[in-house]
Order: sequence, then C-alpha cells, then structure tokens
Amino acid sequence: METRDIIFSAVMVFSAFVLVYKLVYGGSPKEDPVIVMSAVILIGMIAILFLSVGERLRRIDEEIKEKERSLRVSMQSVEEEVREKVDMATRRLNEVREEIVKRGYR
Repeated sequence: METRDIIFSAVMVFSAFVLVYKLVYGGSPKEDPVIVMSAVILIGMIAILFLSVGERLRRIDEEIKEKERSLRVSMQSVEEEVREKVDMATRRLNEVREEIVKRGYR
C-alpha cells in the first residue's frame, strides 16, 4: 500500500468520525457546515481511492501485457530452435537410413 493510500484512508476515517460525532452529539444537522464539509471530504477521498485503485490496476495490466509479449517472443525463439534441431536430427536419421539401405542391397 502506498503512502498516499494510507493518507487518504486516514482522512476518510477522520471525516467519518467527525460526521458521526456531530450527528450523535451535535445539534441540528441542517445548520452545521462541519457536517457538510466532512461529507464532501469523505466522498472526495473515496473517489480518489477508487481512482488510485483504477490506476494501479491499469499499471498491473500493462505489466502483464509486457510480460506476455516477452514470453511469446521467447517461446517463438525456442520453437524455432527446437524446429531446427529436429530438422537436423531428421536429416541425419534419413542419411543413416539411406546408408543402411544401400549397405543392405549390396
């Protein structure tokens, strides 16, 4: 968890505390601007946290895509190497088979 997320969470908790305190122990909620400001701050912090989570998910998605691309390239190079070795081994086996067939007919 990043520092900014911790700060946002602390502000949200404090705002919620102020809201509850004012509603329970305060007077009329319609006349108190502290409640309104606390609600605005609380909603703002929730929105910022959602944005932060969205940004983090976007970065994770990009990292996964980059790793997937590099893995795909690595797999292609390994596939080409294996194909070349199999082709070389097949050619060698065919040569050996032809030599054996030629010897058998003599």
